Amino acid sequence: MSRILDSARRISFLAIACATLTAVAVPAHAAKTSLNLGMSVEPTGLDPTIAAPVAIGQVTWQNVFEGLVSIDESGKVQPQLAKSWDISPDGLTYTFKLQTGARFHDGEAFDAAAAKFTLDRARGKDSVNPQKRFFTSIASIDTPDPETLVLHLSQPAGSLIYWLGWPASVMVSPKSAADDKTKPVGTGPFKFVNWAKGDKVELARNEAYWDSQTSVKLETVTFRFIADPQAQAAALKAGDVDAFPEFAAPELMSSFEGDPRLVTKIGNTELKVVAGMNNARKPFDDKRVRQALMMAIDRQTVIDGAWSGLGTAIGSHYTPNDPGYEDMTGVFPYNPEKAKALLAEAGYPNGFTFTIKSPQMAYAPRSAQVMQAMFAEIGVTMNIEPTEFPAKWVQNVMKDRAYEMTIVAHAEPMDIDIYSRDPYYFNYKNPTFDVLMRKVQETTDPAVQNGIYGEAQKVLAEDVPALYLFVMPKLGVWDKKLKGLWENEPIPSNVLTNVSWEE
Repeated sequence: MSRILDSARRISFLAIACATLTAVAVPAHAAKTSLNLGMSVEPTGLDPTIAAPVAIGQVTWQNVFEGLVSIDESGKVQPQLAKSWDISPDGLTYTFKLQTGARFHDGEAFDAAAAKFTLDRARGKDSVNPQKRFFTSIASIDTPDPETLVLHLSQPAGSLIYWLGWPASVMVSPKSAADDKTKPVGTGPFKFVNWAKGDKVELARNEAYWDSQTSVKLETVTFRFIADPQAQAAALKAGDVDAFPEFAAPELMSSFEGDPRLVTKIGNTELKVVAGMNNARKPFDDKRVRQALMMAIDRQTVIDGAWSGLGTAIGSHYTPNDPGYEDMTGVFPYNPEKAKALLAEAGYPNGFTFTIKSPQMAYAPRSAQVMQAMFAEIGVTMNIEPTEFPAKWVQNVMKDRAYEMTIVAHAEPMDIDIYSRDPYYFNYKNPTFDVLMRKVQETTDPAVQNGIYGEAQKVLAEDVPALYLFVMPKLGVWDKKLKGLWENEPIPSNVLTNVSWEE
């Protein structure tokens, strides 16, 4: 009997021990540390300081490359490689105190010399920086010590700090800058691993990241390039990609409803869809004609037809995201009868005929077709000419200005100053507007700047150098367990620093 009891006790003990070991041995479910992120457009290179396409920054900005300052999701400037700065009372001297211990991915130190190299490269005679104009006010640069950078300006540039947060202003290493187009080396939380052209770009977490206050959760990131919207939707539903932060087909957004794994997000962007007119050509050289065309357009109907009702109407070249925004859609609201009367006053009682050059991006021909029907109602015939983008459009419109009207989404944030650039494809000249654009750079006071931007919006809304249609939304689709992706987009980007998976 005692042997039976001893055996029973041993079995009981073993059972308890096994249960205890099982409880200890099975770890809690670990969160994923990899991300497959989809993009519609593959970048032409990976260095945003030498080329303009936004897809470059959408891969590398704030991931591989960082700037003296950054721009957060709300559009505000934040310190980054510069931990602080001071601006002299006359606005002509900017003194930056730089982070200590920051290094590029190749091990080279980031210091004042590297910052000076970057800015000299961007502003130099041979610069191909897409935003070279940002740096033209910099007359000279001093580096009194490795942690101090001093910019001396030839004239005030009130937007300089903001501009220094752009992708075109990121810091590059003197030793690796020449190869950044294909092998980018920055100071960011992710290092470049591989680019399989036509397919993907791979990044890996920078284990030696200088910012000890930032805990980067993702270990690997793969950017997948999928141009076709149907293929994008299929990849999301199959789980081949975890996220499409800029989904390309608004008409397919409803197809994700009820999916237990995916969530859809509709946020803000800086993508201003405008129908630009050649203000130097008849009949568009007459402000009354431009105003009449604006009154012929029902913006909401354009949004419905072009982008499935997803978008925000605008009355000037400014978005609701931008500081100092004023709603100008009421300046020339939809009114076909008034439009006809104004055309007659301008000498076109029977209307006229013209051609719009429409890039192949989906929003452009769709918008043009809706506008075509609306113009017909006031006796104006608009022919639509499909135009390859970017090559043919850039040559015909931007460079040669051989066009009457075009339509395109302007992606640059706060780019209202394009109407004072000479030359620019609108061929618009307004000394009053030019003075406002100079004044906004003469102050760093945000309240004063916002007031000036308000005046500038009013000038454009009344002068109508372009037909202001709508702001495209940021359409995001991603896994519900994915946290930290930006829902809004003050700068075209895919910032992954704070992205993580729920456990």
